[in-house]
Amino acid sequence: MDLLSLTPSLLGILFAVAIVAGFIDSIAGGGGLLTVPALLAAGLPPAQALATNKLQSVGGSFSASLYFVRRKVVNLADQKLVIALTFAGSVIGSLMVQHLQADILRQLLPLLVIGVGIYFLLTPRLGESDRQRRLSWVPFAIIAGGGVGFYDGFFGPGAGSFYALAYVTLCGFNLAKSTAHAKVLNFTSNLAALLCFALGGHMVWSVGLVMLVGQVIGARMGARMVLSKGQRLIRPMIVVVSFAVSCKLLYDNHGSEIAAWFANFF
Repeated sequence: MDLLSLTPSLLGILFAVAIVAGFIDSIAGGGGLLTVPALLAAGLPPAQALATNKLQSVGGSFSASLYFVRRKVVNLADQKLVIALTFAGSVIGSLMVQHLQADILRQLLPLLVIGVGIYFLLTPRLGESDRQRRLSWVPFAIIAGGGVGFYDGFFGPGAGSFYALAYVTLCGFNLAKSTAHAKVLNFTSNLAALLCFALGGHMVWSVGLVMLVGQVIGARMGARMVLSKGQRLIRPMIVVVSFAVSCKLLYDNHGSEIAAWFANFF
């Protein structure tokens, strides 16, 4: 698909969707819930839609990460090992997903994501302030960097929430600080997956670049909200996004069974 084959109105819609997705993604993750269906509706085949989604999401995660680094919320020197293992984990996951079936992970994922949402819902004071650290940087880098990075490259939905949860529970960071650091790792794993997808030749660069600009705008607005509103905004958004991601994944996996159940029930 080429840029010229899309109408200006359709490109405008994709651009607007990317702005909204970038805003949501920079706060709680889950922007792919909007962008992937939009790309599919625009006529992109699934492989191209997923690859192009990575391209546009890199713009949003980079914009938010840059904002947090410039505001000195994130010190990149302290995160070098975590970033390196995140990149490596995402590359491995991106390569493996092209050769392995992701069906088992697809079935388990809704339970994992909804678990994150319930955890934040039932712990209203979680991430309200910095707490005692539970892990040193090396084991944290292996678990949060390598582990979640692998997951993001292999599958992806909810990765931002998993990164943030790791920083809150294992590093003792407050929620705003955790979200800022999570976005840096999210950018890292997105970039690694993007490189793998680009080598596979599935990218629709023209569409992805248009949406990338929208993502940059939306992510910058969302990043400002993270620092100004903090835990009051982030926690409810993570809960809502986690439940939305879980519902979407359950429907993708069992849509026909759910529809049949409702038909029989009513």
